[in-house]
Amino acid sequence: MKKLLILGAGTAGTMVANKMIHHLDLLEWDITIVDQDETHYYQPGFLFIPFGIYGPNDVIKPKRNYIPAGVNLIMSPIEQIEPEKNRVRLAKDSRYLEYDYLVIATGTRPVPEETPGLEGPGWGDTIHEFYTHSGAVTLAKRLRYWDGGRLVVNIMEMPFKCPVAPLEFVFLADWWFHEQGLRDKVDITFVTPLPGAFTKPRAGALLGDILERKNVHLVTDFYAEGVDQDAKVLRSYDENEVPYDMLVTIPVNMGAEMIAQSGLGDELNHVPVDKHTFVHADYDNIFALGDAAALPTSKAGSVAHFAVETWTENFLRYIDGLEMTHQFDGHANCYIESGFGKGILIDFNYDVEPLPGKFPLPGVGPFSLLQESEMNHWGKMMFRWMYWNILLKGKEMPITSQMSMAGKWN
Repeated sequence: MKKLLILGAGTAGTMVANKMIHHLDLLEWDITIVDQDETHYYQPGFLFIPFGIYGPNDVIKPKRNYIPAGVNLIMSPIEQIEPEKNRVRLAKDSRYLEYDYLVIATGTRPVPEETPGLEGPGWGDTIHEFYTHSGAVTLAKRLRYWDGGRLVVNIMEMPFKCPVAPLEFVFLADWWFHEQGLRDKVDITFVTPLPGAFTKPRAGALLGDILERKNVHLVTDFYAEGVDQDAKVLRSYDENEVPYDMLVTIPVNMGAEMIAQSGLGDELNHVPVDKHTFVHADYDNIFALGDAAALPTSKAGSVAHFAVETWTENFLRYIDGLEMTHQFDGHANCYIESGFGKGILIDFNYDVEPLPGKFPLPGVGPFSLLQESEMNHWGKMMFRWMYWNILLKGKEMPITSQMSMAGKWN
């Protein structure tokens, strides 16, 4: 019996399990998925918790609810992958799981201890993050009683998951402080290592214009060296300083520690793979999907979705000894909440930056690309239902995995 082992029951890993249960004969295949956390988080919802749009319980469900019957679920930390022996050692009881094919979908996570001075007495008081459930809940409690000052939102280092979320936080903060009657008492600054508001120039120009319109200061090319909590300043390597009263940071993101221990990752513990087929650079029976993969595109749920769709077609050919003919193009599709009941939609891939147009139906929409609209806001809000009920379960979504130029204009 052949063995498919999936590490991680987040978005990508859960989708793989739900796809494979319909394609592999369980009389011939053993499918096992390993994770250490019982709770599945709808991570795009963390953004809304600090502003009271979602409550803490609106973004969590049991992971077991989404693992299909016929797939073995093992709850345990993973100690090490031994690729030369085609096996994985679990931390829970030190037992080994052997595999014929391995899918690494262990994600990425914020690691604040990588930045000097970030953690300490101010963490959770004057310094916050919203990329974890606990961090978003703590920030919500703090914002509830904050009476204003200098709010700084900063990105420590690229890459990190959901790269539009820091901008969305700034836009929602502008809206929320207006709602609270405090906007004239809050000075908002967005600090980024990028040369503009976003990685893609055309979208970056639009988002930069929105920041200016909302009276948000933009500080670019800022490579954070550390935080001085006593002086309340964020300091760069070239000794520039940005003062804050409240710092909302996106810490350095890193993959699972066991990736480093297994010798399978880069300097940030993300797994180097072929950007079109997800095959590991050194082992042809190991794949990495979702945020765990070192790909030159966004670490986002949409990328995980499109990647798994492409990988599924390839994997079924691969195990039959055929060439993997489906090439993932880096497709990413992101709703950007811009505040006051509006949003922006961008659709791009490795080679094509976001363009204006209509999506998903050419000329009809109902969503507008690279343009603010109320419909885009509702698309963002509706996606939570689609995530739990369609995407995670591996059902067909009304969006092709390859980016289409239909409906776009340059």
